[in-house]
Amino acid sequence: MTAGRTGGLHKLAPDLSVQDGDRIHFKTIPFDTRATLVRLPSGKLWLHSPVRPTDARIAQIAAIGPVAHIIAPNPIHGAYTAAWQALFPSAQVWVSPKFVRRHPEIAPVNVLHDSPPDAWEEMLDQAVFRGNPILDEVEFYHRPSRTLIVTDILQRHDPTHDGWFWRMVKRVAGVLAPDGGLPLDLRWTTTGHAAARQSIETVLGWDFDRVILAHDLIVESGGKALLAQKFRWLMR
Repeated sequence: MTAGRTGGLHKLAPDLSVQDGDRIHFKTIPFDTRATLVRLPSGKLWLHSPVRPTDARIAQIAAIGPVAHIIAPNPIHGAYTAAWQALFPSAQVWVSPKFVRRHPEIAPVNVLHDSPPDAWEEMLDQAVFRGNPILDEVEFYHRPSRTLIVTDILQRHDPTHDGWFWRMVKRVAGVLAPDGGLPLDLRWTTTGHAAARQSIETVLGWDFDRVILAHDLIVESGGKALLAQKFRWLMR
């Protein structure tokens, strides 16, 4: 079962919300964007892949708590990190291992690894998707709601948001809903199959059902089976 974009801030479970962002273009391709928020036991917020800040979006987030952690889960998802860092200067910025090479202007940062830091280990597990020399991505598992949070390794673009041309492009690229999957360019460049396989095995070892995607349709149930299906090419 899938859920579409509701606009604004939407609560999915206790202490778990998503915030829809703008439609952007990356390498001319249109993408819908989404941030994920987790309210930690301290009452502070964990903000994953933040979208472009506007007065309304800032107010929505501030209404549920102060941002303490800003997560840039892969090197591509860093466009608004500095802007949110300026809005919440006491927040810590956490980035994927390869992020620093692409964004040396964003500092100071903490590098994410396979083990969660003390700040969120009570609620979240994490694992780095390895095996791609271009893109590393940190996947997260919100244990209380059995929710996997991904960025680019699984995309399911809503066909109702595009004209025939972009629907065709996204279908060929393997990211058009209802099927979706890892974009073809990332699949081709994932040459370290053993490392990538180990990463996906770690993720599939988590007891998740829902999957939150940055792009685009959330998988409300059956998420583990879907992810396993989409990575069968790697697990052979």
